[in-house]
Amino acid sequence: MPAKYIGQTVEIVYVDQSGKITQRRIEIKAIRNGLIKANDLKTGSPRTFLVDNVLAWQPSKIA
Repeated sequence: MPAKYIGQTVEIVYVDQSGKITQRRIEIKAIRNGLIKANDLKTGSPRTFLVDNVLAWQPSKIA
């Protein structure tokens, strides 16, 4: 996931530690050491995602 998306909203398909696959809209705050720090826009909560667990991503069409 390119660092150029820091500060932007993206949609990701993510697999969590238990193997559950979810689709999320997140606002990326930082990408460092294999971690994405972001706000989950559905819950409004800060979250950390493993870069390696992102199956797909694209810039969000909804601002």
